[in-house]
Amino acid sequence: MKSVLFSRFFILLPWILIVIIMLDVDTRRPAPPLTPRPYFSPYAVGRGGPRLSLRRAGPVRGAEKRNESRQQPQPQPQLPTIYAITPTYSRPVQKAELTRLANTFRQVAQLHWILVEDAAARSELVSRFLARAGLPSTHLHVPTPRRYKRPGLPRATEQRNAGLAWLRQRHQHQRAQPGVLFFADDDNTYSLELFQEMRTTRKVSVWPVGLVGGRRYERPLVENGKVVGWYTGWRADRPFAIDMAGFAVSLQVILSNPKAVFKRRGSQPGMQESDFLKQITTVEELEPKANNCTKVLVWHTRTEKVNLANEPKYHLDTVKIEV
Repeated sequence: MKSVLFSRFFILLPWILIVIIMLDVDTRRPAPPLTPRPYFSPYAVGRGGPRLSLRRAGPVRGAEKRNESRQQPQPQPQLPTIYAITPTYSRPVQKAELTRLANTFRQVAQLHWILVEDAAARSELVSRFLARAGLPSTHLHVPTPRRYKRPGLPRATEQRNAGLAWLRQRHQHQRAQPGVLFFADDDNTYSLELFQEMRTTRKVSVWPVGLVGGRRYERPLVENGKVVGWYTGWRADRPFAIDMAGFAVSLQVILSNPKAVFKRRGSQPGMQESDFLKQITTVEELEPKANNCTKVLVWHTRTEKVNLANEPKYHLDTVKIEV
């Protein structure tokens, strides 16, 4: 029995030795370098088209630079600033009027409010109001001489001229940026569309005004894109038969005509708009807005006169409330 086992062992021994030698030789060979295999995109160029090989290596430097240049935002053209000059004076509805106007101005981009009080000093009411309004603004004041406060005489002349003087002084020693000037009385109602229209003013633009002159509206008459006359209920023979709320002027025009102001001497009632516009433009140069002056975007609403007949004179409220 032992002889049989020994004979089989010696028969298998050479084969065992051969296997051991082969394994030892294979472990001593150097491992081949690992090379990245190309990754084929599952998205073909077309049905049956070639597959695109995408390497897993890092991005190409040139491609990074091209991507960075594409991602850089293009500079946007500067939006012209609208300068709104608003004369105001102390009265029971003053804060209510200014609140309504401020609510409109907050929705207009790139607007600077120039609020000019008819007073010898800035009032606390208007100062507090502007501080809380959250608008870019300038607070000025200039009193109207007593001799010009008679009924029938033009109003707010000194206040509008103060706003013009501030604008010219502000841009006196610097390059004027694109801008538009608009006289925004505090007793009017303005559509937001109006500010979009006036922002493209090149020199002087015009449009209709509602609830003015004893009519539902007044407007410039336009033919072939040019103003040829006036639809108005009062003195259509005026050179510019237009309301103060019916035009805007380019800032560059204001700066190019430093002597253009609202006049007291020689200016008849209702003629201030014409006397001012005659100094800076002609009817032929006017730019019709609001769909060739066929849309009303501003109204002379004017707050109703307040009835304070029951306001006490002696037994006042113990709390002082600003109205």
